Amino acid sequence: MSKTLDVRDLNVFYGQSHALQGVNLTLDHGVLSVVGRNGMGKTTLCKAIMGLVPVRSGSISFNGQSLAGMTPAEIARAGIGYVPQGRRLWKSLTVDEHLRLVATKSGPWTPDRIYSVFPRLAERKGNGGAQLSGGEQQMLAISRALLLNPKLLVMDEPTEGLAPVIVNQVADMLVQLGREGEIDVLVIEQNIGVATSVAEDVAIMVNGKVNRVMDAGVLAADRDLQQALLGVGRHAHDETPDEADAAPAEIPTNAAVSRIYLSNPVVPTRWMPPVPVQVIARAARTVTAAGPDVRPESTPRPDQGRNGIVYVCGTLDTKGAELRFMRDIIKTAGVRVALVDLSTSGKPSGAKVTPQAVAAFHPRGSAGVFTGDRGSAVAGMTIAFERWVQQRGDIAGLIGAGGSGGTALVAPGFRVPPVGVPKVIVSTVASGNTEQYVGPSDITMMHSVADVQGLNSITRQVLGNAAHAVAAMAKSRQSSAPAEDKPAIGLTMFGVTTPCVQQVTAQLETDYDCLVFHATGTGGRSMEKLLSSGMLEAVLDLTTTEVCDMVAGGVFAADETRFDAMIADGRPYIGACGALDMVNFNAPETVPAQYQGRLFYEHNPQITLMRTTPEENAEMGRFIGEKLNQMNGVVRFFLPEGGVSALDAPGMPFWDPPADKALFDALEATVRQTANRQLVRVPHNINDPEFAELVIRTFRSFHARPTSQKRA
Repeated sequence: MSKTLDVRDLNVFYGQSHALQGVNLTLDHGVLSVVGRNGMGKTTLCKAIMGLVPVRSGSISFNGQSLAGMTPAEIARAGIGYVPQGRRLWKSLTVDEHLRLVATKSGPWTPDRIYSVFPRLAERKGNGGAQLSGGEQQMLAISRALLLNPKLLVMDEPTEGLAPVIVNQVADMLVQLGREGEIDVLVIEQNIGVATSVAEDVAIMVNGKVNRVMDAGVLAADRDLQQALLGVGRHAHDETPDEADAAPAEIPTNAAVSRIYLSNPVVPTRWMPPVPVQVIARAARTVTAAGPDVRPESTPRPDQGRNGIVYVCGTLDTKGAELRFMRDIIKTAGVRVALVDLSTSGKPSGAKVTPQAVAAFHPRGSAGVFTGDRGSAVAGMTIAFERWVQQRGDIAGLIGAGGSGGTALVAPGFRVPPVGVPKVIVSTVASGNTEQYVGPSDITMMHSVADVQGLNSITRQVLGNAAHAVAAMAKSRQSSAPAEDKPAIGLTMFGVTTPCVQQVTAQLETDYDCLVFHATGTGGRSMEKLLSSGMLEAVLDLTTTEVCDMVAGGVFAADETRFDAMIADGRPYIGACGALDMVNFNAPETVPAQYQGRLFYEHNPQITLMRTTPEENAEMGRFIGEKLNQMNGVVRFFLPEGGVSALDAPGMPFWDPPADKALFDALEATVRQTANRQLVRVPHNINDPEFAELVIRTFRSFHARPTSQKRA
């Protein structure tokens, strides 16, 4: 039986921007949810399916039929209905005219059935599209698509901006569609609760591709996983006071907020009873006036990070004394400073940047933050704050303080500014595993020792040190200029590939600022973040060992986004199989039982190395090969036949030619080699001088001499 929807290696560009990057997605039957942060390509995927944007490469099949070359009208006639984001109704047509216009003569969905599913539309059938509330407009948009009696329904953010009661109604309808089996549904959804309740499986989009497809129940139950993949989720030690749970969040009375009520949703007659108050209250719209600090300049100023403001960020309703204490120290140091209040309780705020100002940056505005539910409110504020930071052009530094919840709230936003902009978080979790908070950025985390709960003899010292530190960093950055005026390049290195990288940097450091990244999981991500931020001219990705740990469960693992920055960058890429012979574990007793009997090498008392097998090497070769296939720039990827590390050489513990052959063969079987994309076999060990010389010659052939050298 053919699949309802089969998307393969789909690539879509907007000019030079690579929006969809090799998307693979399959919907057999039923309902499939697609979730992801904003800007990940979800709407573009919908438009590509409907033929509304051109596809650069890849295929889209519907019930075994290719959609390539078909117009949107032909795709709709083939049996795909579309509910676009933004509804797109005709303002002058009534509800009934909308439905009668698109209704087909045959099929299970008729206007009468629509009115039974959505009684509210039956009540409003004589009203024009412009006279409907947001929820009513969404009902009508969904109904319009259903009346085409499609075999597949593509829905883009169907619950965006809707009241909870309408959200539940839409979710119930999707569940019913899946149960009846008349129509298969692909639903793009920001609401994790809806996405996981209407489908058995959820696809997660990250950076223009489907990162994974997983069981909806697993995602719904795992808040940490939601935070890691989507930047949302509830944290067990959130500092919001317990009393905030007792009542829905209210907008502060001193904020520029108003509610607009429609006393007569239906034009009244003399025989109609008065409209109940609760009906009017539910239909009210909340309008938040944007103050002068809500929308900063969209284009960052040239002095960003040098003559700007240090922002003290956190929840003033619970950490007000602590945050103001740090604010005053920074101000006394002669640095411009402002408070950013990220509270979700609705209490009055005296901060320079109020919660409403930050919440306005949520994709759904303040309604996406002030939900009345603590978990969803904090998740919404996390998204809004990250987007707020993205729009600022005046950040000289960021500092925050809190427990696990407060740390998780500010960390995504703190990761946004480029490396070098001071970022300090005083946190109760700073003495544990901080990778989920710091990621590839240069956030400094300081252990609070005592809980960040009031000012006392301990917190005054710790918070004071943090405030003095960020003030000093900001002042130093304002008064100094970069020491190097050479283009920067990134190189990946491990202990067992150090001789290779040292030889390469020795040859290039006269012309380039060589930044070496330790390939320990975060090292590769850090390099890719700098490349995406425009801070690297090129990369020499000579040590791709983090893929070993990803495949076999080691402690220095990459994730499935490895190489994605180079794919998006489009400039020449030079890489190698450096240290693809080893998986890293901690002390010997930490090695999983399943690996008993494997070949191990004790690198030091804390690190144990395990030799990879031919099967693992083949899997790594396929993963890397697929990534190389997605690169549109020039690619040279080196296969050192004399060994991929210092331990993989004749007479050394990890020398295993059959395992290396499995790696190389898998790469050559996977990579679609062209004049631009080439695998290069080299009869040397990766640390031999001949290998380094070949890398240097290749690099210089792709990169012109720096401007400074031309002047010289």
